[in-house]
Amino acid sequence: MNLKPLGDRVVIQVSKEEEKMIGGILIPGSAKEKPQEGLVAAVGEGAWFEGKRVPMDVKVGDKVIYSKYAGNEIKVDGEEYLICRQDDVLAIVE
Repeated sequence: MNLKPLGDRVVIQVSKEEEKMIGGILIPGSAKEKPQEGLVAAVGEGAWFEGKRVPMDVKVGDKVIYSKYAGNEIKVDGEEYLICRQDDVLAIVE
Protein backbone atom coordinates (compact mmCIF):
# COMPACT_ATOMS: atom_id res chain seq x y z
CA MET A 1 0.00 0.00 0.00
CA ASN A 2 1.39 3.37 -1.00
CA LEU A 3 -0.87 5.79 0.88
CA LYS A 4 0.56 8.64 2.95
CA PRO A 5 -2.14 10.44 4.92
CA LEU A 6 -1.79 14.19 5.39
CA GLY A 7 -2.03 16.20 8.60
CA ASP A 8 -3.90 14.43 11.39
CA ARG A 9 -5.37 11.71 9.18
CA VAL A 10 -5.03 7.97 9.76
CA VAL A 11 -5.36 5.04 7.34
CA ILE A 12 -7.02 2.06 9.02
CA GLN A 13 -7.18 -1.43 7.52
CA VAL A 14 -10.74 -2.50 8.27
CA SER A 15 -11.10 -5.79 10.16
CA LYS A 16 -12.91 -8.53 8.32
CA GLU A 17 -15.85 -9.94 10.23
CA GLU A 18 -16.37 -13.65 10.39
CA GLU A 19 -19.68 -14.67 8.92
CA LYS A 20 -21.83 -16.26 11.63
CA MET A 21 -25.08 -18.10 11.50
CA ILE A 22 -27.25 -17.72 14.56
CA GLY A 23 -30.14 -20.14 14.80
CA GLY A 24 -29.57 -21.27 11.21
CA ILE A 25 -30.26 -17.79 9.78
CA LEU A 26 -27.63 -16.29 7.50
CA ILE A 27 -27.64 -12.50 7.52
CA PRO A 28 -26.77 -10.95 4.13
CA GLY A 29 -23.77 -8.61 3.97
CA SER A 30 -25.93 -5.59 3.18
CA ALA A 31 -27.85 -6.01 6.46
CA LYS A 32 -24.78 -6.29 8.67
CA GLU A 33 -23.32 -3.39 10.58
CA LYS A 34 -19.91 -2.15 9.52
CA PRO A 35 -17.02 -3.22 11.73
CA GLN A 36 -15.64 -0.47 13.94
CA GLU A 37 -12.28 -2.05 14.57
CA GLY A 38 -9.13 -2.12 12.50
CA LEU A 39 -5.37 -1.93 12.29
CA VAL A 40 -3.56 1.37 11.71
CA ALA A 41 -1.74 1.07 8.37
CA ALA A 42 -0.38 4.63 8.07
CA VAL A 43 -0.48 7.92 9.97
CA GLY A 44 0.05 11.53 8.99
CA GLU A 45 2.61 13.83 10.58
CA GLY A 46 0.07 15.53 12.84
CA ALA A 47 -2.03 18.69 12.74
CA TRP A 48 -0.70 22.22 13.02
CA PHE A 49 -1.75 24.22 16.11
CA GLU A 50 -0.46 27.73 16.80
CA GLY A 51 2.45 27.26 14.41
CA LYS A 52 3.60 23.96 15.92
CA ARG A 53 3.01 20.41 14.76
CA VAL A 54 0.99 18.32 17.25
CA PRO A 55 2.27 14.70 17.29
CA MET A 56 -0.09 11.81 16.60
CA ASP A 57 -1.37 9.61 19.46
CA VAL A 58 -1.68 6.50 17.28
CA LYS A 59 1.07 4.68 15.41
CA VAL A 60 1.29 2.11 12.64
CA GLY A 61 0.34 -1.33 13.94
CA ASP A 62 -2.07 -0.12 16.66
CA LYS A 63 -5.38 -1.98 16.84
CA VAL A 64 -8.06 0.71 17.16
CA ILE A 65 -11.78 1.23 17.54
CA TYR A 66 -13.17 4.09 15.49
CA SER A 67 -16.40 6.05 15.25
CA LYS A 68 -19.23 4.33 13.38
CA TYR A 69 -19.62 6.93 10.61
CA ALA A 70 -15.99 8.03 10.42
CA GLY A 71 -13.97 8.89 7.34
CA ASN A 72 -13.95 7.66 3.77
CA GLU A 73 -13.79 4.02 2.72
CA ILE A 74 -11.44 3.02 -0.09
CA LYS A 75 -10.19 -0.23 -1.64
CA VAL A 76 -6.51 -0.71 -2.48
CA ASP A 77 -5.22 -4.00 -3.88
CA GLY A 78 -8.46 -5.75 -2.85
CA GLU A 79 -8.17 -4.64 0.81
CA GLU A 80 -10.61 -2.26 2.50
CA TYR A 81 -9.21 0.83 4.19
CA LEU A 82 -10.70 3.79 6.00
CA ILE A 83 -9.12 7.25 5.93
CA CYS A 84 -10.25 9.35 8.87
CA ARG A 85 -9.08 12.06 11.25
CA GLN A 86 -7.31 11.03 14.42
CA ASP A 87 -10.30 12.52 16.34
CA ASP A 88 -12.48 9.72 14.89
CA VAL A 89 -10.33 7.09 16.62
CA LEU A 90 -12.06 6.34 19.92
CA ALA A 91 -9.61 3.92 21.55
CA ILE A 92 -6.48 1.86 21.13
CA VAL A 93 -7.03 -1.82 21.93
CA GLU A 94 -4.19 -3.12 24.13
